[in-house]
Amino acid sequence: MNIIKIEHIAKIYQLGTQQVKALADVSVTIDKNEYVAIMGPSGSGKSTLMNMLGCLDTPTSGIYEFTGKNVSEMTDNELAKIRNQEIGFVFQTFNLLARSDALHNVELPLIYSGIPAYERKERAEKALIDVGLEDRIHHRPNELSGGQRQRVAVARALVTNPSIILADEPTGNLDSKTGEEIMGLFSELHDKGNTIILVTHEEYIAEHAVRIIRLRDGLVESDEIVKKRLIPKTKIISQN
Repeated sequence: MNIIKIEHIAKIYQLGTQQVKALADVSVTIDKNEYVAIMGPSGSGKSTLMNMLGCLDTPTSGIYEFTGKNVSEMTDNELAKIRNQEIGFVFQTFNLLARSDALHNVELPLIYSGIPAYERKERAEKALIDVGLEDRIHHRPNELSGGQRQRVAVARALVTNPSIILADEPTGNLDSKTGEEIMGLFSELHDKGNTIILVTHEEYIAEHAVRIIRLRDGLVESDEIVKKRLIPKTKIISQN
């Protein structure tokens, strides 16, 4: 089942009198339960493609279908709903509220979705337990290590039971040992049925994925399966 289908996407930015082609002609299909790494050097277009996939930017030309729907035909409210409910974002800088504990940080997407308080708390607690933070539920970010903060961010990404987890350089602010622990967590999530798209410039991080898409000069340079696909187990967070 296709979750993402991109056909001949191009993105051109106007910088003064100059046009910059961030993406030239990209066609990619990503299926449910895939674990994909997107790689490329600076200026390759990987960040632009990530923004497209996350419905944070729109293409200059081409078609982007998310779960079978043409993104360019969606209203702002429909796009906001997708970003809130269908895509779980994990960022390099964690993006946690400093004065809120882990539980409240994970609850946030559910608050925006209008989920009742008792259900928010129950789902947020389960998400934190699933990422190994059952003893840190009421700790604030400044009371957590870098790896624990990223686990909170992963729990927040999971709590809406999204169609995809989109991770942008998720180990960029972590030491190598902690980074490996976070990548181990992503592998566990994939084994349990989650669809993961990872954007990175680090080869050893990309090697955790099953499939690697390499970009260069706004084009797909290569797209290959690098590991045997695993049969997914039961998904971590069940549909509600």
